[in-house]
Amino acid sequence: MTMHWKLVIDATDPHAQADFWAAALGYVVEDHSPLIEQLLAQGTVQGEATVESHGRRAWRDLAGVRHPDDPHDELSGMGLGRRLLFQQVPEPKTVKNRLHIDLHAEPGQRDAETARLEGLGASQLRQVSEQGGQWVVMTDPEGNEFCVQ
Repeated sequence: MTMHWKLVIDATDPHAQADFWAAALGYVVEDHSPLIEQLLAQGTVQGEATVESHGRRAWRDLAGVRHPDDPHDELSGMGLGRRLLFQQVPEPKTVKNRLHIDLHAEPGQRDAETARLEGLGASQLRQVSEQGGQWVVMTDPEGNEFCVQ
């Protein structure tokens, strides 16, 4: 049985993506600084592998967000439950996602939720109305599609 999971998403700017999705989902940006500081002190990691984010050391090429109620490892800051991990890649997004996140707004609040997400940097692509329901297809700041129902 799966103990915990993470969805890994390629990103140009993992820290900006982590900030967007943390705000979108009500998650927290993971704090990896205790582990980073320990590895720097041991000489296992060089300073070039890190950046400053939220006033603390963070991995240059990785940023994670986790549900605030889920457990996490105190040393690494890694979530042990529902988690998104953004990893920096050199190439831009070029095709439609094969996997996407559906966000479910409170009943009657879809328009307010899409407006809130647009305020965070999302863009609305289209509204869909089918026999099975209605939803809005949106993109995050890097163009990854997601839906709001």
